[in-house]
Amino acid sequence: MKKKEIVIGLVGNPNCGKTTLFNAFTGARQKVANWGGVTVERREGSISHRGYRIRIIDLPGTYSLTSYTIEELITRDFILNDKPDFIINVADAGNLERNLYLTTQLVNMEARVILALNMFDEAKARGLQIDAKQLGRLLGMPAIPTIGTRGEGIAEILDTIIDEYTSPDERMRQITIPFGRDIEREIEIIQKLIEEHSNGTPAYPARWMAIRLLEGDNDVEKKAASIATPGIIMEQVEASRKHIEELFRDDIETIFSDVRYGFISGAAKEVVKKTAIKRKDITEDIDRVITNRFLGFPILIVFMWILFHLTFSLGEYPMQLIESAVSWLGARAQMILPAGPLKDLLIEGVIGGVGGVIVFLPNILILFLGISIMEDTGYMARSAFIMDKIMHRMGLHGKSFIPLVMGFGCNVPAIMASRTLENEKDRIVTILINPFMSCSARLPVYVLFAGVFFHHHAGMVIFSLYLIGILMAFISAKLFNAIFFSGESTPFVMELPPYRMPTLKTTILHMWDRASHYLRKMGGVILAFSIIIWVLSEYPKSPEVTNHYQQLIQETQEEYKNRIENTLRHSPNNSLSVTQLEEEMGKELTTIAMQKNMAETRETFIGMFGDLIYPVIKPLGFNWQMGIALSTGFVAKEVVVSTMSVLFQGGHQFETAPHASEPLEKRLKEPQFNITPLVAYTFMLFVLLYVPCIATIVVIGREIGWRWGVFSIFYQMMVAWTFSFLVYQVGLLLGFT
Repeated sequence: MKKKEIVIGLVGNPNCGKTTLFNAFTGARQKVANWGGVTVERREGSISHRGYRIRIIDLPGTYSLTSYTIEELITRDFILNDKPDFIINVADAGNLERNLYLTTQLVNMEARVILALNMFDEAKARGLQIDAKQLGRLLGMPAIPTIGTRGEGIAEILDTIIDEYTSPDERMRQITIPFGRDIEREIEIIQKLIEEHSNGTPAYPARWMAIRLLEGDNDVEKKAASIATPGIIMEQVEASRKHIEELFRDDIETIFSDVRYGFISGAAKEVVKKTAIKRKDITEDIDRVITNRFLGFPILIVFMWILFHLTFSLGEYPMQLIESAVSWLGARAQMILPAGPLKDLLIEGVIGGVGGVIVFLPNILILFLGISIMEDTGYMARSAFIMDKIMHRMGLHGKSFIPLVMGFGCNVPAIMASRTLENEKDRIVTILINPFMSCSARLPVYVLFAGVFFHHHAGMVIFSLYLIGILMAFISAKLFNAIFFSGESTPFVMELPPYRMPTLKTTILHMWDRASHYLRKMGGVILAFSIIIWVLSEYPKSPEVTNHYQQLIQETQEEYKNRIENTLRHSPNNSLSVTQLEEEMGKELTTIAMQKNMAETRETFIGMFGDLIYPVIKPLGFNWQMGIALSTGFVAKEVVVSTMSVLFQGGHQFETAPHASEPLEKRLKEPQFNITPLVAYTFMLFVLLYVPCIATIVVIGREIGWRWGVFSIFYQMMVAWTFSFLVYQVGLLLGFT
């Protein structure tokens, strides 16, 4: 009896619309994790169709299935080891000859493949007529036209999956891509050797192993070594490879690639017909302006400025709603919960810490919306093209701009995206400067301080920070190339995809994907560190300090009580004077409570640490609370805000204070914290430039070595302190406050 769950792997080249098709299949029924042992993202979703649950794994985008990159190995190992029921091979219908190279490798792996000819409408618009049924017959697999942005072809693919699963037909059959009589003879010899030493049932397709061994695949050589004495098979492989290369007078990889492309070219000629183009392709017209040598860069700067301006201006309104909800929740907890450490923990640690960060969710969503639109429309690729000349002046590859722009979202996947750079020098430099690209985790800090101290110019202030980050990245790249590396960057060749209109569904899914990641942080690392910071800022208690201020509070209350009684005794109807005295008492009690809180905190673990680092941060104008926040920000930059939400309580928990539930934005302006606009801007600069989060350091270490990871920590700390010191001290000399 057939099982009711079908497992599908989704495979395709970058820019073929694979992610759009995955979203069309699964909608919001997705989960994101990492592949075991690596930091590459794993996306998985499911859909129910005709009584079956179809589980779809979105495999990393790749042009081939060799073993040169982690993405290629992950995709290949999933197909070989996990043995999914089917592979959906997504191909760009308008670029069949390039996309079908991956398909030929899937054929050699004897996978059960369904070919999704995606963006079929764009191919038609370019005057291409594709006989999908004939192409399927040639390749031995169903070939189905799809338009991922509109969900067309999805139902047909799902029906095909279930039909082939329950009763396979002749549409799905194993074909052999012929390599010619001489090469086939050598493949057959190696294939038989593999089968003999595997007792006739090798763990992997024997023909595929034979071909990959001839092509010098190290991973497959290890697999072959596990089934036989390595020398037996490898001796024959070396002899066969030498024979083929002498016969064709070329290297084996070129020979095999030529055969595959010859097969693809023949198939394409048989199934693709070119007709008159039905509409003028506007891509070239747009590119004449967008990628113009004079206009391209100013247009890019304008787009980026608009993005960061909208991030603040549009995000302000929903941010205020969330802020009000957090304040209301804190006030309700203040009223309901009994006095004690648990109450303080929930209000100051949990609600104050997590609530102080979650209010910036709208800004994060708007930023990712903009980046998603840049990617989906095809403008992201053009931004790399525009920046190529500038990047070369810094000793970098034009392609480096893509992972750098991705760094505006998160430095971790951006650093992993640097694997697409062929040149090792370019890859190392790009990774080292990527943390200067201001990730979305820093955005809450910018929105907080820019909104409080530069409200009417907040968008411009935030934009200036991103520009400074880019400038520091370029300066650092020039410096690294001068000190550690030499030589010219490789020429820049990159495919520019046609412009596409992003769909609402895809955009919303992209936003939800990032939002869910941000929300998971709220319930994970930020909640945990908010609690830790609260505990460290509460203990150990100093009875002497507490008793001193409690006595001062009692004396103040007694003093005002007597003054109020005297006023009522001499002027029973003078309610105005009584009200003024009560307001004065409230203000004085608030001041004493703030002093009490500050004095008590200085005696705690976190206060001791603040005193320890204060001499280092004092020349930058920072108070000790800001120093603590920067220290915890090493875990995750959002923790900077949650730490400040806990440490800047400043006495508002004193229940007679008139502003017991004031948000962090108002507390920052209180005089005892001594934060001026100059200090605020310097602090934002330091957050921009100093050491990235732990996850980023770990990825740097894994990608290019731990010595570079350690170097990155020290280099960025030095840059952040030096630059912030200069800005603050020069600002003071110029009379800024």
